Amino acid sequence: MISEPIVVTQHLFHTYQSGAISKDALIDINLEIARGSCVAIIGVTGSGKSTLVQHFNGLLRPTQGSVLVDGIDVGASGVDLRALRQRVGMLFQFPEGQLFERSIFADVAFGPQRMKLGRHEVRARVIASLDTVGLPCHEYGKRSPFDLSGGQRRRVALAGVLAMLPHVLILDEPTVGLDADGRAEFYTYLRRAQELQGVTIILVSHDMAEVASLADQLFVLHDGHLVMQGTPRSIFSESERLRQYGLAAPPLGELLALLRTGGLAIPEEIF
Repeated sequence: MISEPIVVTQHLFHTYQSGAISKDALIDINLEIARGSCVAIIGVTGSGKSTLVQHFNGLLRPTQGSVLVDGIDVGASGVDLRALRQRVGMLFQFPEGQLFERSIFADVAFGPQRMKLGRHEVRARVIASLDTVGLPCHEYGKRSPFDLSGGQRRRVALAGVLAMLPHVLILDEPTVGLDADGRAEFYTYLRRAQELQGVTIILVSHDMAEVASLADQLFVLHDGHLVMQGTPRSIFSESERLRQYGLAAPPLGELLALLRTGGLAIPEEIF
């Protein structure tokens, strides 16, 4: 069940500094992400999306304000970043490029082994995470990840993060470069991971159809400001405002809006 927030930012500012030159990347961001939810952070390139999510696992620290993730104050002096990063898994764009072991089993086991877990626990986690992403260990464990399709390799990378049992999973453009079938498969296994592990999912995406189908809540960034937040239904109903920020509702949503403008009585709850 969705309950108390697992991520809270209060008056978060982040400024990049290079010599005498500074750039305000995040400006007074206040948001809450509910535990167990799936949210999406959207905005055009340079809006601050990646800067924001990098605060959630301590890759960046606040210039001002606070970030609280699963009870850990990211900006606190002496914060245990190792503990934070065990709770917050992150999958960057094209994560299959980070696969390096000779077998799929070894690649997925790498993270749990770094956590100093026992051999039996590591094996149990690898088997469970490969099952979650639809690549059963008995069939795929001994194979090389480089013999798989692009979509399957990305699912191996996802399994490697899930094997660490994160409380929060951050995915930066998770389906970029995949064909329609690969995207559909990835969404299926992402939902399964959320159902089985109760993990909170944070998506960074340019794909409005993707976030409309997956996310419970959207946060819209523009020039470092949080300019809109709400359900996909409420956000995509404000198509004119979205255009001001360089975004558009999903294609089907745009079509329905045009049909309503043309006089068809299409219920507003259909978006």
